[in-house]
Amino acid sequence: MDIQVSTGRVGEVDVQALAVAVFKDEQAHEGFLQELDAATGGLIKSVIESEELKGKEGETVYLHLGEGRGELKAKRLLLVGVGERESYKAAQVSQMAGTAARALRARNVKTVGLIARGAESDAERSAEVSVEGVLMSLFEPDKYRTSEKEERVLERLVIVAQGANEDALRRGAERGRIVGESVNFTRDLANEPGAYMTPTIMAERARAIASEFGLEVDILDRERMESEGMGSLLSVARGSEEPPALIILKYTPEGFTGGGTVSGGGEGLLAFVGKGVTFDTGGISIKPGENMELMKYDMTGGATVLGVMRAAAQLKPPMPLLGVVPAVENMPSGKATKPGDVVRAMSGKTIEVINTDAEGRLILADAIAYARKLGATQVVDLATLTGAVSIALGDVNTGILGTDQELIDEVIAAGREVGEKLWQLPLDKEYTRQIKSDIADIKNVGGRKAGTITAAAFLKEFADGISWAHLDIAGTAWGDDVKPYRSKGPTGVAVRTLLNLIERAVRASSGNKGDKGDKS
Repeated sequence: MDIQVSTGRVGEVDVQALAVAVFKDEQAHEGFLQELDAATGGLIKSVIESEELKGKEGETVYLHLGEGRGELKAKRLLLVGVGERESYKAAQVSQMAGTAARALRARNVKTVGLIARGAESDAERSAEVSVEGVLMSLFEPDKYRTSEKEERVLERLVIVAQGANEDALRRGAERGRIVGESVNFTRDLANEPGAYMTPTIMAERARAIASEFGLEVDILDRERMESEGMGSLLSVARGSEEPPALIILKYTPEGFTGGGTVSGGGEGLLAFVGKGVTFDTGGISIKPGENMELMKYDMTGGATVLGVMRAAAQLKPPMPLLGVVPAVENMPSGKATKPGDVVRAMSGKTIEVINTDAEGRLILADAIAYARKLGATQVVDLATLTGAVSIALGDVNTGILGTDQELIDEVIAAGREVGEKLWQLPLDKEYTRQIKSDIADIKNVGGRKAGTITAAAFLKEFADGISWAHLDIAGTAWGDDVKPYRSKGPTGVAVRTLLNLIERAVRASSGNKGDKGDKS
């Protein structure tokens, strides 16, 4: 899609349709709507006075402008309600843009001018999240459908902000393109069937990212993992014919000499570690057959890390970043790890495997340890780790736990700014007692109580000496329902949060830390 910007008069934008944000209870004689009403020959006033549109969030009204009516080059108009003006921040701008794009694509509109109106306070940020919202809204999970496939496409998008700084709009739109495309990259990986997204294929995709965008890459095979003592990770891969892969991506700014931590300052290295179980049957502790097809998305944490590194390589923040993805299949076979087996992790800790379906924490344990070996001083891990988090938080909030409260607070704030909600769960030392084993150092499950917390308590055992936060995205990584601004299927959750976390760290290091979301 061709993405352009316009700072001129709205009436001069040469597109088939204009999409315009309208605030709750906004009147046609106020501000921008007054100008638009005049340009449409009083049509805006007519719609508002008839109460066809009250400006409530998600409302839409689609209008055709007849020949000779009004002063707009665009002959179609979509009014999108966005709710209260005071609540209209970056996340809502993105959703407005996505709602508009999906609604107009459904009507076979090819060229769209978007007037999100967040630019009234920060043109660059508004352009960024508008483009993100549009690109994310156009993703569909129908890659392998050969009939009844949606072929309608938006060919050109114009971000319209009358009187804004054109260079700022272009910068924002370009960043939005990079972020939006990287979110969709993650969603595409998560949507792939297990046969088309094996650990080997996932490693190949990582190599392609590195080659295209200039990242360092290293892929550890089974032999190298054995030499590192990664018995925990390899115990999960044992039952599959597909070989495991430990994917390492490294971004280093040109001429870098400074620190790279989110909290605490000083020298350091921030690492993202993502669970990459490309298909999860549960192993010997096999899952019920119902909905097992969704276990193709059990590598979403790893896909998120690849998406973040893909974007960071293009955005070029002035701090180093490390991405680590342990990729395996969890399958039952005569070679598979059995409940009751004891395995030894890279750190030397011994683990009693009570349930082979609690495999994500086993591969993350060695991946976190390896990130530490590579110099990581701060680690944020992501995983579709527990069904318990969906029971606790549903599909609204991502669960977050960790050992560094400042880092946790930063992740939560970064998510809030982009419209991704996170909720902190406790990690008191009492929970660790649930994972004590009678025959090994720890066991990989702690019983039915507090399943999300005891899973994090397990990971905490491998995060000694570093700043660590854990995101359980099992409830938020997949959307069961279509939304006005997003298709069903993989959501790409946390890509934007982590990229914003990086940006906040950069602003903090330059003495300009603040709530970017309040500016949009």
